[in-house]
Amino acid sequence: MQIIISETRDLLLEDILKLYKANEWSSANKPLQLHQALLNSESLITAWENKKLVGLGNAISDGYLTVYYPHLLVLPEYQGKGIGKMILEKLQEKYRDFHMQMLTADGKAVAFYKKNGFERAGKTEPMWIYQGEEH
Repeated sequence: MQIIISETRDLLLEDILKLYKANEWSSANKPLQLHQALLNSESLITAWENKKLVGLGNAISDGYLTVYYPHLLVLPEYQGKGIGKMILEKLQEKYRDFHMQMLTADGKAVAFYKKNGFERAGKTEPMWIYQGEEH
């Protein structure tokens, strides 16, 4: 298995939807908005096996102090092979020295992010207005 990590915005909607539906993310129910959101991210990193999209991660940022990583997904059959770590490392090449790197994690993702240096932010409470149902 050879995985290529790239900064490409040349994504087909059908490839994106396969990835999001396989991970049961509700944003797949808003395909046009999801596609535009990814294309408008400050950074978008993708993982490919040949021409198959197997993972992606994105970042939104003020460009100086704060970055938020809203999405990091890998096809379920490719999870546990280091692909998510490679995507995160590529994002952190750009944002490593920022004052604050933030994300929201739940389920199995919590252990993944802890293993990669993230921790609960002091006494903060995660809060949001959310229209999905998978959390």
